[in-house]
Amino acid sequence: MLIQPIDYFLVAWFALAVASTLYVGFDQYRNNPEPVVMKWGFILVTLYMGPLGLLLYVLADKEPRPGEHEAFTGPLWKQGVGSTIHCVAGDATGIILAAVITATLGLPMWLDLIVEYLAGFAFGLFIFQSLFMKSMMGGTYRENVRKSFLPEFISMNFMMAGMAPVMSFLMMGRDMRAMEPTELLFWGVMSIGVIAGFTLAYPANVWLVARRLKHGLMTEREKPAEAARTASEQHARMQMQQADARGHGYHRQGSDRASGKGGAGHHIHSDATAPQIAAIGMASLVALAIGMIAPANWLNLTLSARDVGGVIMPQGMIMDRDTPADTMRDMAAADPRLVTASYGLAAKGDQELPFRMENGVKVFELKPSVIRWHILPDVTVEAYAYNGQIPGPRIHIRQGDRLRINVTNALPEETTVHWHGLILPNQMDGPAEITQPPIEPGETYSYEFTANQHGTYFYHPHAKPDRTQALGLYGALIIDPADPADEVAADHDYVIELQEWLVREGLTYPSMPMDGGMPNFFTINGKAYPATETIRMKVGETLKVRFIGTNNGFIHPMHIHGGPFEVVARDGETVAPSARFLADTVNVGPGQRYDVVWTARRPGKWLIHCHIPHHTTNNNAEEKGGGGLMVVIDVT
Repeated sequence: MLIQPIDYFLVAWFALAVASTLYVGFDQYRNNPEPVVMKWGFILVTLYMGPLGLLLYVLADKEPRPGEHEAFTGPLWKQGVGSTIHCVAGDATGIILAAVITATLGLPMWLDLIVEYLAGFAFGLFIFQSLFMKSMMGGTYRENVRKSFLPEFISMNFMMAGMAPVMSFLMMGRDMRAMEPTELLFWGVMSIGVIAGFTLAYPANVWLVARRLKHGLMTEREKPAEAARTASEQHARMQMQQADARGHGYHRQGSDRASGKGGAGHHIHSDATAPQIAAIGMASLVALAIGMIAPANWLNLTLSARDVGGVIMPQGMIMDRDTPADTMRDMAAADPRLVTASYGLAAKGDQELPFRMENGVKVFELKPSVIRWHILPDVTVEAYAYNGQIPGPRIHIRQGDRLRINVTNALPEETTVHWHGLILPNQMDGPAEITQPPIEPGETYSYEFTANQHGTYFYHPHAKPDRTQALGLYGALIIDPADPADEVAADHDYVIELQEWLVREGLTYPSMPMDGGMPNFFTINGKAYPATETIRMKVGETLKVRFIGTNNGFIHPMHIHGGPFEVVARDGETVAPSARFLADTVNVGPGQRYDVVWTARRPGKWLIHCHIPHHTTNNNAEEKGGGGLMVVIDVT
């Protein structure tokens, strides 16, 4: 599933990579006169580097016209390309195979990098260099390993010095899908890493070829009789002699291959001095150390792909070497691929939850799952919801009722339910790991108790509430008094449940009062103004507003226009008549509830809204006079 803009780019990139690889493979085997190992080198590198690999092939290796390959590939920069291609094809293949295995096994990133280096070096030295080149280099396999060790070591060090930081910073960046081999982004990071490794290894390979420590591009033609030797081969010999005369030994090995001298590689001696070799070897080690170790100053390389689970972090979140995996998972976006149902703008939350009677017990069913929910006509959120509603369905009972709530967890993570403000048996209270084991995905847990209080309450999770409640898990619990005379009466009764949302680049993150977690959308009963409901009344009627602090991390000073209201209950407890007071604003903090009674004194459109102006915008913009936490009371 394509869920980020980068995903569409990667689809196009890999389509080009496949097309480029097919062309290079076809052209190599049909037209290009070089050894099989170099053919496969260009094929693999083009697969890893896409159109860039094709560009290198066309500019540096593809024979322009029959018989001109030797002359065309003669310049040192092209020989350096060939040497680097051979290096990258072997080393990168080993690195990528190791990355897939280590990610699957769940090894930490620091160990992952070490294993990848060893695998890349081993594959490049023992297989691609010493084994695949054996027939061309001559000598025994053991001798080939010995002679190839030093140039392969230097080249691999620079290769990994380029790849390691790319893999570290991009895999451990915002989008942790890059750590999962099953994700397209993983292969995108590998492609970028190979490009970086090629770039860093190329200068060293040019020097190695120039000093006869590595081969470059080679030409391999069919061996005709001496009397029938083609003019192009003679031309190749002439170029070799001219190059030797000028002291440019880099072309000698390639030309010897063209002449059929299979074992010539072991008879050519490098003119590099010991101090030169030591210096470039030390430089490669320093580059390798920086590439492997430096990222640990900014990233937590103790984490593995299993620890972070392919999550996507919000922009602006501070992630450093001390950030644990739990923090990353809690801050991560809801996965759009886990959405089980989608609901349009007409769908409403806070619908009364039906029940069935079993032996005098009211039995309710709650099922949290991942849904897609419209908060505005053109804005949706991927949310956690009870029974496909935001807010969750209203549980409306009477004081003294015995009830049982069966909670079936259809979320991708654990949950519980806390019955906020109620006096009940401790084992029914809901805190995970304290009063009960968490409800794991697919499990069902039953809460059973008697409602001995009355008033305005609500329910919400008490397992990772900073994440799961912020993504939409909450609902009203309204308990009518056993004696109707204890109810503060009003002509209209309206519940307001407050919520903050963080929506960026098509993803929904749990909003939190921390870097990267600040909200940009706000809802009342699951909708943002102007999509909120309109309350319709007549002059002289009264409205009881039940403010419920389902908001997760922010305080909302809720204000009603058109005159003061009377505060008649707080946190489910009815305020004695002598203690009631008039106000026009109450600060509704997380978990708080206020019941207020407002009288429609004059006709008109009067607002209920949060008095923090930013909270009455939609993504910082106003629509039709506002946004977010606003409801209109239309009085006629």
